[in-house]
Amino acid sequence: MNKIQLWTKDFLIGTFTNFFLMMNYYLLIVIMTAYAMDTFDSSPSEAGLAASIFVIGALVARLFCGRWIERVGRKRMLISGTILSLVMTLFYFGLNNICLLFIIRFLHGVAYGIAATAIGTIVTNIIPKSRRGEGIGYYMLSITLATAIGPFLGMFIIQYGSFRLIFVACTISAVLTLVNAFFLSVPEIKLTNEQLEEMKGFKWSNFFESKAIPISIVCAIIYFCYSSLISFLTPYAKEIHLMDAASFFFIVYAVVILITRPVTGRLFDSKGENIIMYPAFIIFMIGMIFLSQARQGITLLAAGAFLGFGLGVVQSCGQAIAVKVTPQHRLGLSNSTFFIFVDVGVGVGPFVLGLFIPFTGYRGVYMGMAIVTVACAFLYHLLHGGKASQKKKVVEETAA
Repeated sequence: MNKIQLWTKDFLIGTFTNFFLMMNYYLLIVIMTAYAMDTFDSSPSEAGLAASIFVIGALVARLFCGRWIERVGRKRMLISGTILSLVMTLFYFGLNNICLLFIIRFLHGVAYGIAATAIGTIVTNIIPKSRRGEGIGYYMLSITLATAIGPFLGMFIIQYGSFRLIFVACTISAVLTLVNAFFLSVPEIKLTNEQLEEMKGFKWSNFFESKAIPISIVCAIIYFCYSSLISFLTPYAKEIHLMDAASFFFIVYAVVILITRPVTGRLFDSKGENIIMYPAFIIFMIGMIFLSQARQGITLLAAGAFLGFGLGVVQSCGQAIAVKVTPQHRLGLSNSTFFIFVDVGVGVGPFVLGLFIPFTGYRGVYMGMAIVTVACAFLYHLLHGGKASQKKKVVEETAA
């Protein structure tokens, strides 16, 4: 029997749209603290706020976008977000004080939140249900590539160019995002009167998809652990004198995700989520242990490989699970719920873990994250994995 086609024109356009959107984000995030300190002579705390206030704007946008996306229209919301993102990117060229930078960063975060929620909802709806794990895995590679290319390109441009050149690159990325969005064909969902009535008023169910919350909590904890990498890997590598190896850490991390993602996505679709999620937690834990004990470059890079596999699986399969358990007309809410939790995990992590570093050191924090990962595996079993096993058993018995 022939497989339902995955690599359609709209799937490719949607994936490239997300890639360019993420490139804009990662190009800026890696240089924003340095830009604020060098250009406006701001304090480290002010510079940190200039970077993190973007995430606050994105969280605010996601909170409301999930509720309104089906009423406004998925493509209209995507176009609105990408236009606003382009406008905010152009404002970076004329900034002359730190307060204005805070405002632009917040509004840029709002634009990003609108566009990211819309494109995520559009693409997950395009993917055939029978190939959802595989499709979302490939789609999420757009984020993986942007995570690897964006920071590398940003640091390269700063080393040999200027902040202004970064803004030029971001503008090109924003234009490409908008152009791709215009060419995307989006079948809109028509809500029934009952569904429209259900989404009126300020109630919990209009801001969060309850069925997506269990897996979102699990993924938020894993991303809390992941935040220790993006926040403290550089000072940790300096402390243990492995900066040369550390410069290749995220390249190894990204390559492993690129290699393993097609296999893990197909396993998700054919065998169910548990067969890949449980090993992912174990492998992520091993990566954290390797990282905590790294004394040679090869150990540090091995940690990057293990962590890339573990997080790559949890990232793509977690979103696939959130979509899988959600009714079609609430996919927008499901996507916004998932990424709100993930963003909170990444945002809270550096602050909380930073409080422990004076007492445990970097090695202690990474070993602690290995323990948290084990606890997270048990939590996954309680919130989703156990129920998924039971449902799979019932389906197999019925088929037999």
